[in-house]
Amino acid sequence: MERTLTSPSSLVARPHSLAVVGGFTTAKRNARGDGVTAWRIDPGSGEWTLADHLGGLVNPSFLIADPLRPVLYAVHGDCDYASAIAIDPACGALRLLGQANTGGTNGVHPALAPTGNHLIVANYGSGSVAVLPVRPDGRLDDFIRSVDLPGPVGPHRDEQAMSHPHQVVFDPSGRFVLVPDKGLDRVFVLRFDPRDGGLTLNAGGEAIMRPGAGPRHIVFHPFRQLAFVLNELESSVATCRWDMEAGRLAPVDLVTTLPRDFFGASTAAAIVISPCGRHVLASNRGHDSIVHFEFDEETTRLVTVGWTPSRGRDPRFMTFDPSGRILLVATEQGDSIVAFDRRPGTPALVPHGGTVTVRSPTTIAFV
Repeated sequence: MERTLTSPSSLVARPHSLAVVGGFTTAKRNARGDGVTAWRIDPGSGEWTLADHLGGLVNPSFLIADPLRPVLYAVHGDCDYASAIAIDPACGALRLLGQANTGGTNGVHPALAPTGNHLIVANYGSGSVAVLPVRPDGRLDDFIRSVDLPGPVGPHRDEQAMSHPHQVVFDPSGRFVLVPDKGLDRVFVLRFDPRDGGLTLNAGGEAIMRPGAGPRHIVFHPFRQLAFVLNELESSVATCRWDMEAGRLAPVDLVTTLPRDFFGASTAAAIVISPCGRHVLASNRGHDSIVHFEFDEETTRLVTVGWTPSRGRDPRFMTFDPSGRILLVATEQGDSIVAFDRRPGTPALVPHGGTVTVRSPTTIAFV
């Protein structure tokens, strides 16, 4: 792992910002990573400097930052627990606060309730969604709720043998949790009770994708009652209407994430939307690219702008930096984090400079 990288100012997030990176660590995952790393980003030079390394963690594959406390939460691929990690915002020092049982296996994504009192976890391996209490100091307690997701499995023999929830996302109101289920070709809607962490299926609220689509991730439009569902197996994005009062999601349009002249093997991995709501970006593993869509305000459809090479194998994760202008891409098999500049007023997605070398990265969180 390189300890520093000098690169253009396009990598700058904000003064004194910290980027925390997690990834896969085990041979089962064909991984080379070793825990979680915190990086200080210099606001002038754009240099990434390693601030701290917390080793000994198994597959810390997805991280989220607590907006109220200097704590990060991690789920661990192929494991049955989640971790709370303290970080010193001044120096980037990392410290494991503790771990708690998620009531299922292979946690792939966590979401923090708006109140900050509960952590919701998608257990991909056991087909369940769990609720863990969060203490005032950020430590986690073992799960208190677990909801199984019902429905017929999809047609893919290997990837859809059972329910596989792949993400948990709160809607803008904070009343509902949406769960793309790769195994059942559905996006479930669950009602959340902030008082006791209650989580119940909202009957009739789920969106049903095409057989074999494999819904993986979802993002909400920042201003419209719309959401965009990324289908991993089908390599597509479904535009969906979101009824915030009833908690119902309905697909209305579909676009492919791959070029028409590509005939190789590829799966979609990550989706993000710009803060202005005009740009939707998705990544392709296999084609190793980022597809750029523009959101048409009149038709509410996505229009394909083009594809940008990801500059690394298997772009598994993407996020905008705190400025909302720089896109950071973690290439899992490329052992790198790559920056792209989304220039204001243009549709261009421009690669910038070198890369940050991190082994098997799968997630980035800003503190």
